[in-house]
Amino acid sequence: MRGSFRLITVFGIDIEIHVTFFLLLMLFFLLLGPRGLMLIVGVFFFVTIHELCHSFAALHFGIKVKTITLLPIGGVASMSEIPSKPYQELVIALAGPFSNILVLIIFYLPLQLMLGHEKLMYPLMAMIGRAGSAGQFSIIAYIYWLNLVLAGFNLLPAFPMDGGRVLRAILSYCMSYKKATDIAVRMGHVFALFFAYLGIVHGQIFLLVIAIFIYMSASSEGLQVNVRETIKNYTVKNILAGDFVHISPDAPLSKILELAFRTRQEDYPVIEDGYLRGFVTRKELLQGIHAKGKEARVSEVMRTDIPAVTVTTGLHEVQKLLQKYDTSAMPVKRAGSIVGVVTIDDINRVYLMISEK
Repeated sequence: MRGSFRLITVFGIDIEIHVTFFLLLMLFFLLLGPRGLMLIVGVFFFVTIHELCHSFAALHFGIKVKTITLLPIGGVASMSEIPSKPYQELVIALAGPFSNILVLIIFYLPLQLMLGHEKLMYPLMAMIGRAGSAGQFSIIAYIYWLNLVLAGFNLLPAFPMDGGRVLRAILSYCMSYKKATDIAVRMGHVFALFFAYLGIVHGQIFLLVIAIFIYMSASSEGLQVNVRETIKNYTVKNILAGDFVHISPDAPLSKILELAFRTRQEDYPVIEDGYLRGFVTRKELLQGIHAKGKEARVSEVMRTDIPAVTVTTGLHEVQKLLQKYDTSAMPVKRAGSIVGVVTIDDINRVYLMISEK
């Protein structure tokens, strides 16, 4: 995600922190001093555990997780693909809140012995409006009970929360995936409007930010599924252009720039002796020119991990592969030979044309 930098790598998953996160640290430091910093660091430690549990469940089903990004409003795990079966989505979605509940169970007795019953229970009593003396304040107790808030909030039955994915997974057993998604998306919009109302009535800007995030994320999830369902009856053959240009590994990057200006093609298969050696998209081209200069060779910047799809591959499968390999285009083959390029723009164009009918 733009504006993020890597904090640590855990089991091959990059934990990134967004620059806006420091605004949250500054805000809580101004409001609560050092205790505010401890509170935010503690909460986001458990947010990271929450997202890692999602990620480990996804890895169990063979779904690669590239990064976990920590934002002021929580964590986001970037998965290579959407779980293909309802029970997979159910397990992955529940893994996060389960980790927070497990923390509550494991640490209850040790913290009760360390802090005492009244000090440990004070934050919970404050949450439900039954707190006694403020002298029972303990930052450790607050961090501990905020796991309950994380679990409860994430189990709300609406996108983009985990509860929305649980709802979709359950509904998918008795209705179409698209209809189940539409219901979860509408629930997300309802909760977003509710949080926006609370934010306006009580003057809480943070609630308004959360409302905007929920509404936009729910809408984005709905759009992705709509695109996938709309294009599922089409294959690469339906949209493949009749002509394309390929390049050799020894060509300079300046040659690709020249071809891009002349042909408007932005992604190029790298072919040598009739075999596919790699692939260069606009992203690799621009990064290569910035890092190595225009005279660098294609072989220095090309990607070799992007496979070719066939002309009979469904567009919904291509969409998943584009996401899995984090690329905007893929080479296309027929009978072992490269015959073109398919891009995310081609797929989006199909969706726009069909949805306007």
